[in-house]
Amino acid sequence: MTRRFLFVLGSSRPNGNTETLARRAAEQLPADTEHRWLSLANHPLPDFTDLRRDGDHVRPPASGTEGTLLDATLTATDIVIASPLYWYSVSGLTKRYLDYWSGWLRTPGVDFKATLAGRTLWGVTALAHEEPEVADPLIGTLNHTAAYMKMRFGGVLLGNGSRPGDVLNDTAALTRAKTFFAQEAPLARFSYEQ
Repeated sequence: MTRRFLFVLGSSRPNGNTETLARRAAEQLPADTEHRWLSLANHPLPDFTDLRRDGDHVRPPASGTEGTLLDATLTATDIVIASPLYWYSVSGLTKRYLDYWSGWLRTPGVDFKATLAGRTLWGVTALAHEEPEVADPLIGTLNHTAAYMKMRFGGVLLGNGSRPGDVLNDTAALTRAKTFFAQEAPLARFSYEQ
């Protein structure tokens, strides 16, 4: 199967450290690998309304923001959440995108969970802390999302940087970026299953 990467950029700042690190990792993909970049700041979603008990679910129009994100998610074999570490987890833009997955699970004719099962979720983040453990909540969010969806989880590429361009000084992160997407991603498991 041809791999199709979707890079979901969750920063409110364009060309930030997280995006820079994700682009460095993407440079290592084979030339024939498809990849699409979607900035959640440029494709804003309204607040998510949970209708699972009291509403009809309809497929969003393909021409709108939600339809664009849904279709891009469904066609990707590899979904890369590139979110800076905001308050020890994913950004608000990223969290809203993941909230929409709840609605897509119940959208008739989409078969969202079955479609994503077996595909791979990856993460890329930049943090201002020297200790990588502060990113554990972000990593847990992405791992548990992948586990619930029966996806593979490739882990999270961590880089250090606060000011624009700082991540380019993190030689260890840039080295990891060279092989990050080449690794075999295991099926995600909840922590209680391991």
